[in-house]
Amino acid sequence: MKTLTEKKERLYKTSTLQRRTLRVAYPAGRGKIVLRTESDWDQDLKPVSVSEDGTITTFEVEVDQPFLYFKPCLVDDKGEHHWSIGANKLLLMEEKDQRILYPFFFGSEKGRFSKLVEFPSKILERTHALRVYLPPGYDENTLATYPVAFMQDGQNMFFPEEAFMGHTWEIDETSQTLSAMSAVEDFVIIGIRPGDRMDEYTKPGYEKYARSLAEEIIPLAESKLRIGTDRRHRSVWGSSLGGVVSFYTVWQYPETFGVAVCMSSTFSHKDDLIERVMSEPAPDVAFYLDSGWPEDNYEVTMAMAMALVSRGWKYGFNLFHLCFPHAQHNEASWGMRLHLPMQFINGAVARAARMDNRVLGEKAFK
Repeated sequence: MKTLTEKKERLYKTSTLQRRTLRVAYPAGRGKIVLRTESDWDQDLKPVSVSEDGTITTFEVEVDQPFLYFKPCLVDDKGEHHWSIGANKLLLMEEKDQRILYPFFFGSEKGRFSKLVEFPSKILERTHALRVYLPPGYDENTLATYPVAFMQDGQNMFFPEEAFMGHTWEIDETSQTLSAMSAVEDFVIIGIRPGDRMDEYTKPGYEKYARSLAEEIIPLAESKLRIGTDRRHRSVWGSSLGGVVSFYTVWQYPETFGVAVCMSSTFSHKDDLIERVMSEPAPDVAFYLDSGWPEDNYEVTMAMAMALVSRGWKYGFNLFHLCFPHAQHNEASWGMRLHLPMQFINGAVARAARMDNRVLGEKAFK
């Protein structure tokens, strides 16, 4: 459906025309792709080329402002226009044409959840229990692949009836809001339930747990889901002890994972991670660290961030650290700031900044 936009007096204008190309991917045989833009919502912008297999449609856009709101439309055999689902898309005129757009035209604006997936772990000698969040359009636009976020304490991610004290991170709402803003590209999110978290999220128990994630969960996920297979498309997230095991997993398996998100982490409580950062060869991985203040593992999080800086991590590039005054140690606080690591990992501006600087090994989705 079309997002209605009133005609407003223009506030932003450049003295020269801004030009760029935009690629749109959609399965062939369902119709032709055109664009409608805020320049004239009733006028089709037609493509300059279509790939031989009919899946990639390329447009040239010209406008005298730094950005443009637009919507892809699917024109069927009867000439009917089907507007892409969701909010108007934001095209940044100074961005290089490196990110392909994957629209969808039917169904819901909301993503969906899988049933609880259970399978045996030989490494942990217990049964894994996972739930997956699939972003809007996943089932329709089958050309799209997604970065994947593996999240500890998966029972607290999605449903109040499963979560500790009935409070979730509200991950689906945050993900959908950021996508509507064109601030980030969508994630597939896998919530992993722990066994004995006091054992599996601390040393030495986290050694087997991390190995199971790398050797058992990833192969299963990649066999069932359209997720990126490069390590830069895989992030590991957690809070409190879950942040510790997430840090350990990425540090220990840098060939498998690219980023750890560690919120309010209990570093140095039954682990030696700060000592390892100071003494071991530095792997090519990135970290997002944060904490509340006071009494939210503030000091040890600061200490870990400083240890990483002392070993060469670059703040704002492959390290991000924030402190939140008066934030508490609970799901509501972590969910409130969830949008920040999402933007650090997969934000439009953050990824564009890393695209031409390969220290982080960033790769564009094709």
